[in-house]
Amino acid sequence: MAVKRGRGIWRIVRLVGLALILMLLVPVGLTLAYGVVAPVSTVMLWRRVTGQPVQRIWVPLDAVSPALIRSVIVAEDARYCQHHGVDVRGVVDAFEETDDLRRARGGSSITQQAVKNLFLWPSRSYVRKVVEAPLALWLDLTLGKRRVLEIYLNVVEWGPSGQFGIEAGARRAFGKSAAALDPREAALLAAILPNPHTRDARRPGPGLLRLAGIYERRAAAWTSTAACVLR
Repeated sequence: MAVKRGRGIWRIVRLVGLALILMLLVPVGLTLAYGVVAPVSTVMLWRRVTGQPVQRIWVPLDAVSPALIRSVIVAEDARYCQHHGVDVRGVVDAFEETDDLRRARGGSSITQQAVKNLFLWPSRSYVRKVVEAPLALWLDLTLGKRRVLEIYLNVVEWGPSGQFGIEAGARRAFGKSAAALDPREAALLAAILPNPHTRDARRPGPGLLRLAGIYERRAAAWTSTAACVLR
């Protein structure tokens, strides 16, 4: 009986291991294609499958306001130009704030968030984090900083009604292109990134305005923060 139970457990372990390997191999192959094609996120795919609206206009990084690029980096990953896909310091800081993974804020680099948007699921879990880290290292290695940021800005959700990508987000919020955003508008858009369903750059409340003000000042002061992506 014990032998059968042991075999059953080992079979489950092997199946889980195989699933993890497949979860890594498929994105590894897709990453090579994403160097030249415009990818979509898993959330975008799900919305299309379920008949929900998706608005996305792909724009190259050179067609995005430098103020937006700096604001997003200071808001989401201030050490983006210094790490190789995973910000170990950021992860440590996040877990020092709380020992509950579900409550932990921050810690995920822009590259990790790009991986989550492209290949994984939005809810937090230990399994997702285990898969996310090596894929982020691979994404950074194969695509480089500029391409990873370009993909991130074009797949992340920027509005409550299916607006994906900075171009759709800028047009919804301010009626202008991503290239024309000024520092204040850029900071407001960066400030809604954690949840564009409850934060609206078009109608910002006092808290959002205060947060955007912080990002705007930091983006203006830390010009070297985005040196690896700004030409």
